[in-house]
Amino acid sequence: MSQVTPFSARSPRAISPLTPDLYAAKGLLDTCAASIACLLCLPLMAAAAAVKWLEDGRSPFFLQVRVGRGRRPFTVLKLRTMQNEKVTRFGALLRSTGLDEIPQVINVLKGDMSIVGPRPLTVYDINRLGWNTAAMDWRFAASPGITGISQLLAGRSARLSRRLDRLYLQKPGLWLDLKLIATTAAVSLVGKRRVRRWLSRGRTR
Repeated sequence: MSQVTPFSARSPRAISPLTPDLYAAKGLLDTCAASIACLLCLPLMAAAAAVKWLEDGRSPFFLQVRVGRGRRPFTVLKLRTMQNEKVTRFGALLRSTGLDEIPQVINVLKGDMSIVGPRPLTVYDINRLGWNTAAMDWRFAASPGITGISQLLAGRSARLSRRLDRLYLQKPGLWLDLKLIATTAAVSLVGKRRVRRWLSRGRTR
């Protein structure tokens, strides 16, 4: 299986000119939002971890290598939702609300991720989608995010995900990030499907 090459190993001409002009407050927003999330969500994460452990007696956490900014690998932390390659009943609930992503605030505080950005992918997924070429370097010019436009709207569509990631990276901004964070909070309360229906209705009006 081919490997994803970091930017540092590429010719400068191989990198797409579409490099996001990230706003100055993005780093501050990441630090503040991740710190607040740690404080507010720690009891919830502890409860979810306990339920997951009681469900199957295994570690509630899942570690996996993902590809970050500049195509550099990092280890992402999530709540485990599967057992024997099948999504468990409680795991399905965690996925539907996005609560399995909560531990990733630690990745944000470490600087591996941002609160808002493209979805962090595995090397396998990048190779499967054909996104391991220099023509797709623009997608890895910013830190991947816990949430983002593609995470909220694209579902399993790789083509739509690529389009939405490009749209976000072309015009990143504080107000957009705040709206995406608020939408993600709504997902945690009522579920992804209901929020996606609301967003779809808003686009068609």
